[in-house]
Amino acid sequence: MPHPLNADLHCHSTVSDGTLSPEALAERAKVRGVELWALTDHDEIGGQERAAAAAHALALPYLTGVEISVSFAGKTVHIVGLGFDPRNDMLRHGLEQTRGGRGQRAREMADQLARAGIVGAYEGALKYVGNPELISRTHFARYLVEAGVCADTNEVFRRFLTEGKPGFVPHRWASLHDAVQWIVGAGGMAVIAHPARYGFTPNEEYALFLEFKGHGGQGVEVVTGSHTAAEAQTYAAMAREFGLLASRGSDFHSPTESRLDLGALDPLPEGLTPVWEALADRVLH
Repeated sequence: MPHPLNADLHCHSTVSDGTLSPEALAERAKVRGVELWALTDHDEIGGQERAAAAAHALALPYLTGVEISVSFAGKTVHIVGLGFDPRNDMLRHGLEQTRGGRGQRAREMADQLARAGIVGAYEGALKYVGNPELISRTHFARYLVEAGVCADTNEVFRRFLTEGKPGFVPHRWASLHDAVQWIVGAGGMAVIAHPARYGFTPNEEYALFLEFKGHGGQGVEVVTGSHTAAEAQTYAAMAREFGLLASRGSDFHSPTESRLDLGALDPLPEGLTPVWEALADRVLH
């Protein structure tokens, strides 16, 4: 039986909300046995050239990647794009528009935290931002840990920055249609990221998969850092039902914060077609 490929097609660098540079991530992926890698920063492809160059220097096969924030059924859903042309104008412009609302949202988050007695959160969060256009809840969480408000980022998200808690400000993201079209239009493949995380009802989830496929989406993350073994089986069944390809990715952000390290994922369940088989001609060597 052939050895299953250790692909890790979802992680984040300092270009969005990770703590390692694209170069350091490439090195970590290589050392930890990753055989196909993609950097998927949030709504940003500014790290792609660096990631691809670092991977090439390490003889690590590479796929271009991005994770796009989408509004669907009143929640934020993430769509990963793989194997696209990062020079595509429609994709670049769409991501620029999506990033545009983060600054105002961050100031509103800081105002809410100030009313809860936590001052200076905006300035504090900025210290952790590699790209001010991409300031996010994760950067605020790191500041709240540094300031001693919470012991770790898990506690932050239990007490702050989530719906109904101080510091939560919703953002109007791209539509599902737009995100999929940007990726597909740039020659890439759209993949639903970590579907178990959204907490949709069965009807909402079915609608997400149906609409996603209708817009040209082709894949779903079955094995990911936030999925249990049972959830992996659930989404393996969904992949089969909807005729979707299967992806796997750790969603690694930081050596000290992430549930799973690069390269440490379980294999895909049996009977699925991996996304990388359909993307073989777009892998950079």
